[in-house]
Amino acid sequence: MSTSTRAPLTTTLAEWATSLRYEDLPAGVVHQAKRAVLDYAAATLVGSTSGPARIVQDYLAEVEGPGPATVVGTPLRLSAANAALANGTAAHGLEVDDGYTRGGYHPGGPTLSAVLAIAEATGSGAHDILLATVVGYELSCRLAGAGHPATWHRGFHNTPVVGVFGAAAGVAKLLEGRTEHPAGLAASALGLAGSHAGGLFEFLGHGAEVKRLHAGKAGRDGLVSAELAARGLTGPATVLEGPHGYLHAFAGDEFDEQHLLAGLGTEWRTLQTYIKPYPCCRHLHGPIDAILALSERAPIDVDALESITVETFTSAARHGGTSIGDFLDAQMSIPYAVAVTLLHGVPSLEHFEADARRDPRVRRLIDLVEVREAPDCSRDFPAMRPARVVLRGDGEQRQLRVDQPYGEPGNPVADVDLEAKLHRLAGPVVGPDRCKRITSEIWSFDAPEQLFAELRTSD
Repeated sequence: MSTSTRAPLTTTLAEWATSLRYEDLPAGVVHQAKRAVLDYAAATLVGSTSGPARIVQDYLAEVEGPGPATVVGTPLRLSAANAALANGTAAHGLEVDDGYTRGGYHPGGPTLSAVLAIAEATGSGAHDILLATVVGYELSCRLAGAGHPATWHRGFHNTPVVGVFGAAAGVAKLLEGRTEHPAGLAASALGLAGSHAGGLFEFLGHGAEVKRLHAGKAGRDGLVSAELAARGLTGPATVLEGPHGYLHAFAGDEFDEQHLLAGLGTEWRTLQTYIKPYPCCRHLHGPIDAILALSERAPIDVDALESITVETFTSAARHGGTSIGDFLDAQMSIPYAVAVTLLHGVPSLEHFEADARRDPRVRRLIDLVEVREAPDCSRDFPAMRPARVVLRGDGEQRQLRVDQPYGEPGNPVADVDLEAKLHRLAGPVVGPDRCKRITSEIWSFDAPEQLFAELRTSD
């Protein structure tokens, strides 16, 4: 479709976001929003201890005085905008945050960092926070899925490129009753957010920690866009579909309009997000699950392996790097994930640290792995996230294809396992009792101020 005849996408989305009420949300969508907050708490609490997050926290503490919004996992309180920057960086800091397969996108870091920061700063109610979360998730997941993989092919990282719109939409929803310009608030917030969209994929293979910052930047910029729109600053009402808008600039006009608009308000993309069970890039999870399943069927003699083939879809096949210089390189490498899973079983954060990376057994296994694209896997993506692992050694061959890795909507993480993820990741940061209270506050979600207090630390 040419840009001159394209439907008014920005206005359609803005009007939907403005008209949506908490009472319109199905019970399952409300529950999914709570699951998103719980997963975000786990990712952000543990991520707050990461190197990139600490750099951002120290910088913001140095340049800004105390504010009204919590920096999760710390005693810091900053402006809502800078809390969103710090928390988004932490949420995306250790590769344990949620995602949306159809869009190659991580919605939690940008959206929830912005929504929760402005909610705390303005004293927003529980229902308003959950509604804003759904608005941000729904709009940004639809936008991500509509433009992917065209945006990715052009070198963009979808999390910051799309996340700024999710953050802006969610915050605009919270600010509707606090502005003299409610009618055009959502449209202007999206219009302003479009000029902040950006983020390159060049970090891949370089161990560049700017990737961690991407979610925080998107959360901060989306929040500021909505706050400025609430004060009367306008953005183009055709920011998505205009001849110089998002679709042209980022997707090269290759865009699935149906994915963006079809079933708006009745078919919930929010329900199609995934939760990560392992602390690494989602493209690595299918091969990990295949190794785990093969080892459950019969023990794998790791020392006897002579070659390992991983076949997967196009974008995942680009994660075949074997030069593992640092933590991020390991988290982005299918050969590394295969190696540590063969040696240790279910991978945890410690398996990506320096000691594990220096293990000569890991190096030997990495060198056995060939990652390549397979036509059947590319055909089935993104309806599935398939990966096939073939192990050869001692005259035998074993193989298994995984269609949906654990955590996808078709193979979901149960609530009890999500709670266990919070305890596993955040327990070392805030302790088991605090994890129990955080879990309780999120499931009940009737006292947001208490949740914010639980997410802070005293020292």
